[in-house]
Amino acid sequence: MNERLIDISDSPSRLSARHDLLVIEANAETVATVPLAEVGVIIASHPMISYTNALIARLTAAGGILVVCDAKSMPVGMIFPLDTHHTQAERFARQAAAPLPTRKRLWQQVVRAKISAQAALLRRLRGTDGGLGALVSLVRSGDSTNIEGRASQAYWPRVFGDPSFRRTREGEDQNRHLNYGYAVLRAMAARAVCAAGLHPSLGLHHHNRYDAFCLADDLMEPFRPCVDEAVARWISANPGRLELDREAKRAIVEGLNARVRCQGESRTIMDALQRTAASLAAVYDGQRRKLILPEF
Repeated sequence: MNERLIDISDSPSRLSARHDLLVIEANAETVATVPLAEVGVIIASHPMISYTNALIARLTAAGGILVVCDAKSMPVGMIFPLDTHHTQAERFARQAAAPLPTRKRLWQQVVRAKISAQAALLRRLRGTDGGLGALVSLVRSGDSTNIEGRASQAYWPRVFGDPSFRRTREGEDQNRHLNYGYAVLRAMAARAVCAAGLHPSLGLHHHNRYDAFCLADDLMEPFRPCVDEAVARWISANPGRLELDREAKRAIVEGLNARVRCQGESRTIMDALQRTAASLAAVYDGQRRKLILPEF
């Protein structure tokens, strides 16, 4: 199963394919080979990386994704498989025809799982959930009363133990670390959505005419605290070190290689995302009513 998350950020590198292997070269020497069948996501972070067309073709044929980063090491693009499921066209049709009440009910499940995950993280970091646990049962269909927003207001000042912290994409502090982690998580979610034969732009809740990955944005929500925990622990261990450097990115990627409880078992985040996306496809197919989500 292709679940490995590989970040190339240490040095100028050349990526190519040899037989069924990803070959990583630096200074004209092979430094690593990895079976393409094991690769879930390659993050091309270093500004001097080259890759062959054969690698991209074989990587995507095997179900992997290439994430391309800009000069600031922030993900800005993805290359992922086009044809990933044998009943893809039929699932697209059922997904597009899903009634609003169904999508609102599913979004309720997603938000409850997200707040549960946030509460569990606060208990691990601070010894108390800050009242988030009590909010879970208040989430209605479609989260019509915006309990997610209420939870966020209580959550963010406690994650980093900083009452002044605000979550913003433009922040020059640990927000940069969160942005990086979420972008990688989004790629993982997009890969899971496509593998399940679903269209990534047809979301449950998120909708934006300029966003091609609304469904990935929806399904990644309960997994965001995995990134939050990696960033919080990095900041705690490295006070005042806010640059998004190689070591910080490695810590975040390691956090995304962690395991979560799903269906009563310990699973990788990649595997859990795939199960969540597959369960959504099963809902659209009329085979189940609830999503498979991480358990906290």
